[in-house]
Amino acid sequence: MKKWILIVVVCCVILVSCREKTYGPREIVGETDVCKICNMSIVHHEYAGQIALKNGDYEIFDDLGCLMEYIHANGEDEIGAAFIKDTIKNEWIDVFKATFVYNMEYWTPMNYGVLAFETKDSAIEWMATKGDGQVLVYKDLLDFNWGIHQ
Repeated sequence: MKKWILIVVVCCVILVSCREKTYGPREIVGETDVCKICNMSIVHHEYAGQIALKNGDYEIFDDLGCLMEYIHANGEDEIGAAFIKDTIKNEWIDVFKATFVYNMEYWTPMNYGVLAFETKDSAIEWMATKGDGQVLVYKDLLDFNWGIHQ
C-alpha cells in the first residue's frame, strides 16, 4: 500500500513540475515604480507597460516605446510575458497579441505616439472617433522607428 501512495505522490510532483509556468501583470505602485529605460515615474498608468521575467522579477515602463527599447536591448529569451494597458479598457493585455495604432499626434508619456488595443476591431473603432493612424502588430514594432515623434 505504501508503495502505491509513493507512486501517486511522485506522479503528482512530476505533473505539477511539468506544467507550463504562467505569468500575470502586477499592479503599478506610483510612489516607487519608475521606468526601466527613461527612469521617469509612472504617472500615467493608462500608458504603462511591464515585462514579467522568467526569474520572477518585473520590469516596469511608462510607455510602450520604452518597453520595446528594453526588448531590443535584451532580447525575448528571459521574458515570461509582457503586458501593456489597453487604450479603451485601461486593462492589461498581452503585448505579443495586441494590435497597435501609431499616429504622431497621439499623446503618450514619451511621445512615441503608439497606442495598444486588445483587438484590431477596437483599434479601428478608436481611429473612427480619434483620428486615423497606422495599424501595427507586435512583429511590426520590432522594426518600428522608435524615435520620439513630436
